[in-house]
Amino acid sequence: MSDIRNLLLIDENPAHAEAFREALLNAKDGPFQSEWVQTLSQSMERLREKSIWAIFASLSLPDSQGLDTIDKLLQAAPGVPILVMGGAQDEDLSTEALRRGAKDYLLNGHIGTYSFGRAIRNMAERKTAEEVLFIEKERASVTLNSIGDAVLSTDILGNVTYLNVVAEKFTGWTCAEALGRPLGEVFHIVDGVTRKPSPDPMEFAIHENKTVKLTPNCILIRRDGSESSIEDSAAPIHDRSGLITGAVIVFHDVTESRAMTEAMSHLAQHDILTDLPNRLLLKDRISQAIVAARRNNTQVAVLFVDLDGFKDINDSLGHAVGDSVLQSVAKRLVSCVRSSDTVSRQGGDEFVVLLSEIKQPSDAGITARKILAALTASQRFDQHDVKLTASIGVSTYPDDGHDAENLLKNADTAMYEGKKRGHNNYQFFNQDMNTRTIERQSIEADLRGALERHDR
Repeated sequence: MSDIRNLLLIDENPAHAEAFREALLNAKDGPFQSEWVQTLSQSMERLREKSIWAIFASLSLPDSQGLDTIDKLLQAAPGVPILVMGGAQDEDLSTEALRRGAKDYLLNGHIGTYSFGRAIRNMAERKTAEEVLFIEKERASVTLNSIGDAVLSTDILGNVTYLNVVAEKFTGWTCAEALGRPLGEVFHIVDGVTRKPSPDPMEFAIHENKTVKLTPNCILIRRDGSESSIEDSAAPIHDRSGLITGAVIVFHDVTESRAMTEAMSHLAQHDILTDLPNRLLLKDRISQAIVAARRNNTQVAVLFVDLDGFKDINDSLGHAVGDSVLQSVAKRLVSCVRSSDTVSRQGGDEFVVLLSEIKQPSDAGITARKILAALTASQRFDQHDVKLTASIGVSTYPDDGHDAENLLKNADTAMYEGKKRGHNNYQFFNQDMNTRTIERQSIEADLRGALERHDR
């Protein structure tokens, strides 16, 4: 059995603590152990006493408020993922907390066993992805450190005078063959983006009489036509009297490190299981779509898709089948939309579809029906026939919001309304839903208050 993972909840709300404990009992990525404290000072004691796997922290504590709480936790527990919790009025604070290093956030109106469980699954997925990426990064680092630098020199006229063994390997020219040839013939470099010839670094170093860097995104084309990404610098060579006699360039292969950087950037914006855009990239795509819609006098639709009863599939058939189902759902969603649209996985069994530049809201309804039909088609996984249904909430710009946050929130609200009406349907957002949500939250708050008074 793996080591127990300790999760720390910092929140003075007993109802949240109970939901937190219940979510950990049902979590499949454990074993987990819950730690509940009500103040920031108590959390600091816990962090000193034992190792914590993840932290769930309220933005409103008796002894700490807002971003100050997050800043202190980040300092006290570097490397430990933090999820923040706050009210609807704290969404800007929650977003800023993400920028500072928090991993996710929950809104008070949606906090419960299900949302805690979903957040824990998301954290486990991120942890796994980070560990895999760390191993790959370490492997790339060892590979890069084992490669020596290439050295190539020219005379004042730009003709090659020397290549070391590594430079011979990189260029495909032996030193004997390259001697006296123009630099551009032996050291053929292009811009990796435009594919146009890059400026001669030797000529620039000689002209400026100083060390210069290669142009960004520099690609070396070998004698056989193969390519490598390279970087480093060129410097003038002086004789004893200080006169420039030529130049030397020292360079090394950064193909793997650039690929790793691109992979890290991709991972930061995509879901590890389905390779779909994640929440952060989706918000950026929505913002761009709104700008385009405003310019072109079109509309934007956001469809929040939640699978019905997915937990039963995981529990009965196992997580391996569950993951295959999610990957299949991702492909089916992508097949239902245009290449200009975006399908995103929010985590767990929740997906969001962004329809950019639609003419009217009814276009979103057509896509929603297409999605429902695609998902309900029976599929077979590991000798099990699986039939899915989904609940879809739809919000549109400009009617239901003028930014990504509101469009996502209202689509989510509409999705919950669809679930209440029996699953396997789609609902367009309307303001009455918000009113009912606010009323429900008020009733829940009153009930919690009554229970607390009764306990006292």
